[in-house]
Amino acid sequence: MNLRVLVAGLLIAMSGGLMQAQVSGDVLGLHNLGPGSKSTTGTPSPISGSRPDPCAYCHAPHSGTTVGLWNQKLTRQTYSLYTSTTNTKNTDMQPLVNSDSNHCLSCHDGTVGVGATVAYGQVTTSGSMSTPDVFGSNLQSSHPFSLVTPLKDTIDLAASLVGNHKTLDPTGAVHLVRGNVECTSCHNPHIQAKDIVSQNFLVKDSSGGQMCLACHDPTRTISGQVNQMADWSTSIHAKSGATISAKAGLGSYSTVALDGCISCHAPHNAVGVSRLLRAVNEQDCLTCHNGGTSITTGMGAYANVGSEYLKLTGHPFPTSQNPHDAAEPAVLNNNRHATCVDCHNSHGSQQVGTFGAPPLIRVSQMDIAGVSATDGVTVLTPAVNQYDNCLRCHGTSQGKQVVASYGYFPVRYVPGADALNVIAQFATTASSSHPVTHISSGVAWPSLRTTMLSESGSTSTRAMGNQILCTDCHNSDDNREFGGTGPNGPHGSKWTHILERRYEFTQAATPGGTATNLFPGPDTSITGPYAMCDKCHDIGNKVLTTTSWDQHPLHIGTWGFSCSVCHTAHGIPTTSGSANVSGEGLVNFDMNVVAANEYGPVTYANGSNTCELVCHNAVHHAGTVTMSSMRKGRGVVVRK
Repeated sequence: MNLRVLVAGLLIAMSGGLMQAQVSGDVLGLHNLGPGSKSTTGTPSPISGSRPDPCAYCHAPHSGTTVGLWNQKLTRQTYSLYTSTTNTKNTDMQPLVNSDSNHCLSCHDGTVGVGATVAYGQVTTSGSMSTPDVFGSNLQSSHPFSLVTPLKDTIDLAASLVGNHKTLDPTGAVHLVRGNVECTSCHNPHIQAKDIVSQNFLVKDSSGGQMCLACHDPTRTISGQVNQMADWSTSIHAKSGATISAKAGLGSYSTVALDGCISCHAPHNAVGVSRLLRAVNEQDCLTCHNGGTSITTGMGAYANVGSEYLKLTGHPFPTSQNPHDAAEPAVLNNNRHATCVDCHNSHGSQQVGTFGAPPLIRVSQMDIAGVSATDGVTVLTPAVNQYDNCLRCHGTSQGKQVVASYGYFPVRYVPGADALNVIAQFATTASSSHPVTHISSGVAWPSLRTTMLSESGSTSTRAMGNQILCTDCHNSDDNREFGGTGPNGPHGSKWTHILERRYEFTQAATPGGTATNLFPGPDTSITGPYAMCDKCHDIGNKVLTTTSWDQHPLHIGTWGFSCSVCHTAHGIPTTSGSANVSGEGLVNFDMNVVAANEYGPVTYANGSNTCELVCHNAVHHAGTVTMSSMRKGRGVVVRK
């Protein structure tokens, strides 16, 4: 009996049930290096040798090395190994000589010629291995293996790996080798197509991330620890039927759900080395979420966030100067960026079917970190409310900047200790604020609509409640929640400050001087200069009449001032030095536009609804006109 027949018989006997999914042809597939050998799909092997016995390229029955009758000369290469800031317990070591992984790398690191045997010398070969299969000395972009043992327990790993050296794979195909992860934990070099779709010598069918989930356990909980993979089974990435183009190179399977983990992660040759991402940071997400049908089909238009970032304003992507890292703290000090995973956890994110009431976070942001609005420091994992996540950057963090590209930035009379810290502006101690982090005061402001307007100007499905979301103002200008077809959330907008709708800022060259950006006889349509405020406050029917304040028709209707001259958008922090402006009704003057008059500092008294200031070359003096309340229409005397 010749050696080839003998080995083929042995392989059939050893493989047993493994042969059930095998496609027709030689079980060795591309590892059959004999003359004229072909893969399981009929493709010629990239390397063909002169010896007819395929097993002899790796094994010698009587004169191989002591482990596995090994015949291929062993590599002695020293490798650069995988490292990650989120993988600090289980670290790589150089694979031991004559270990399973050392055997594989004796061909796949490219330092030893294929067919360089111990027993038979150099077998004559032709052809060469394809580039992706030659790893060289840099293994930083490959899944960690040959770890320091014993393995250390972490919350995202199966407890059985440390407990009894078993994986969660019920078939046992995915396994530890002598208590360690080795190449052969995932690959069977004798059978190319156990997974008929992904014919990469896998030990089992890996569709839906089955092989990854044999070791990585999303269901595991440990008190006081956060499993970043929690809710994977209900996430959109685990369930999406969107199809993936074969030329996309995102894995072997046809849909996002079937690709599972490998839609985003590459076990070998990863581009985003840390955490084995297929691309760096947000580009890993935008590979699919850019609206291009060349990659995926079947995703809704609302899944296209790539085009949003190309608009006038959007959240800043990381650069080499402010890179994102998964291990960075929740409060982002001196490192402003907003990559996708700062706001979304790809393992838990779900598709939004219905839009719940504020302030709860949307399911698209499931399992993301946040910061408490109480102190701006306490980390919430996961965030409960939408604003918890926003406060990672827009709260107590240091190094915040006013960036000109986002649009004009008013200078408020009562700025607070940190003008960019919205926690103080939305706090319950604020003189007044929009009801984001807490419910409204209960005051019935007469200008409020009963239902918010959609982007078309029609009534939306959102009733005016006692609390609002950050994204009710900062949102994509074509978002799905308010009638558009685009994505929800502050990815990008054609308006300044990532605002959902148009919001103009009256400005002046010098405080108190001639104002610009005036809109007399204002356009109160959904595309007009007051569109953002008009979403909730009825500009045409309430603000421009005496229903709200009897001087609104003069200031807005006749002169065309924007709301921003007198009102701040977030809130008025209670700070020392604010006694001259009482702070009701979000009145907090823009000191780039107004100035003090000859009688002293700028003042606003809610009790009499009077101002002392200069604006647009007009001197405002506190007059004798007294009305019952600002909300019922108090007046102000203007004298030049």
